[in-house]
Amino acid sequence: MNVKSGIRIALYQPDIAGNTGTILRMAACLGLAVDIVEPAGFDLSDRNLKRAGMDYLEMAALTRHVDFDSFEAWRRNENRRLLLFSTRAALPYCEFAYQDGDILLFGRESAGVPDRVHELADASLLIPMKGGGRSLNVALSAAMAAGEALRQVG
Repeated sequence: MNVKSGIRIALYQPDIAGNTGTILRMAACLGLAVDIVEPAGFDLSDRNLKRAGMDYLEMAALTRHVDFDSFEAWRRNENRRLLLFSTRAALPYCEFAYQDGDILLFGRESAGVPDRVHELADASLLIPMKGGGRSLNVALSAAMAAGEALRQVG
């Protein structure tokens, strides 16, 4: 089975419409597809999603998955690696070798992802922070990760 091309961003049960809209806008501008693993903490027709995504939402390549099991079945069928970005990871994201077809997964703003998702990830990556912060905004994290992955993959 061949790996499908293109880096993808996946959002696990996102809580904040504005962050999701910002990620969809960024992905549309960079030519990346986005997967949303439901349930989301907001209606995907939410006005905040539309405000953050502006007119880019129509350009976004968005796939919705009813739950993590359906996403995981799709991912395995597509033969794609799942790269989880987590504050619990030890490997810095800039020290990882990305491949075309990788999925960059980001957890819920309020709770991250459950242990089962950590266990199924092919790699867990950390965005190192200095100064005592717990975590970055998910949209900022997705932009940093996508930039590094695209830089490496070309």
